[in-house]
Amino acid sequence: MSAASALSARSNIAPSISRGVAASRVASRARSSPGSSVVVAKATPAEQSNIVVFGGTGGTGSECVVQALRRGAKVTVLARDPSKMRQPPGTGGANEGAPVSDPNLTVVRGNVSNPADVAKVITKDTTGVVVSLGGKTKDVGATMLTDGTTNVINAMKSAGIATDARIAIVTSIGAGDSANQAPIVFRVLMATVMRSIFNDKNNQEALFLGPGGPGRDLEFCVVRPGGLGVGPPTGIVNVIDGEAGSIARADVADFCLGALFEEAFPYIGKAPCISSVGGTSWTKDRGGKGMMEA
Repeated sequence: MSAASALSARSNIAPSISRGVAASRVASRARSSPGSSVVVAKATPAEQSNIVVFGGTGGTGSECVVQALRRGAKVTVLARDPSKMRQPPGTGGANEGAPVSDPNLTVVRGNVSNPADVAKVITKDTTGVVVSLGGKTKDVGATMLTDGTTNVINAMKSAGIATDARIAIVTSIGAGDSANQAPIVFRVLMATVMRSIFNDKNNQEALFLGPGGPGRDLEFCVVRPGGLGVGPPTGIVNVIDGEAGSIARADVADFCLGALFEEAFPYIGKAPCISSVGGTSWTKDRGGKGMMEA
């Protein structure tokens, strides 16, 4: 039995997705509504994509940027400090920390909390969006995730791509209705020292999952990773029904890009909790970053 099959056999882990063969292993998702025909979620192959990454200089966001570029996509990043667009420690390998330089990469100075800045980078040619925002509340404000993501939703609608471009939003295990999937010690932190950031994460998710949320009609995937670690992608992502374990940022990024690039991606319109081969163990290797810093 392969490692992926062994993990999938565990009662609290849904079937694994090996990202290299995901398109042939998952079923397409269709959305229907009363009085209308079934509409199949759209996707644009990487080499034809023009994506925007918010939080692209962060741990997970930079993985999204570099991996998308390697797959032939055009990538635009909105960054408060463009000089921080560096190779990540996972996919970057020996080039970790070096500036990312690629003819298909455009880095625009700006702030996701400013609607005008967001509108500059989301255009009618945008085929997909990744929102991987993070940072300490004292530095970015108590509502940055919600405010910034609202600006992204509004910009996608203003650009006329709300039904044509997919969006992946990185939140966290423990957000929304996944509170019981977080380890007990983490739940304590969520209710105490991390209460403010989880209020923001919950409100961010409600933009897509809550009644009347402005993002409900987008082709979205809310991604809830377990403990974020550093390292190269393993190529395996477990969608967890029970308590989630750890996962490398590189694998989270690969999952997000799958939501944008793969027509048969099965979690559009959903909020999967994911962890990697670590099963339900909780790994605290965060590469010097805070636990909730994407």
